[in-house]
Amino acid sequence: MTNLALLLARLLIGALLVGGALQKAFSPGDAGALLVGLGLPYALVWPALVYDLAAGLALWLGVAVRPVAVSASAYCAVTSVFHLNLFLTAGDPWQMTIFVKNWAVAGGCLALAVAGSGRWAVRPDA
Repeated sequence: MTNLALLLARLLIGALLVGGALQKAFSPGDAGALLVGLGLPYALVWPALVYDLAAGLALWLGVAVRPVAVSASAYCAVTSVFHLNLFLTAGDPWQMTIFVKNWAVAGGCLALAVAGSGRWAVRPDA
């Protein structure tokens, strides 16, 4: 049961990251507006897209799961700030939900970092 749970955790968190990459690819203006609103360059959308895609695929495949999960936890924590900006998001109550979701995903990533990939992975953790 443990290996199945770890596989499902990797697939679900990976789906969130890959979905974020696809959203940035097909509608970069949404993420770009959040960046620009905080005084950051719009061009940061592209490295974020690459990170989302690479981290999501690594989790799906079960490659370098522990370090990817740690980095994804930090990424979720840092990017949660974009959704807490009360001046930009005051008219959008979903932003607080996304803020809290990011912290919940960060916690799930930390648990995955501790547990590792499980047996069902391209490169299972030792």
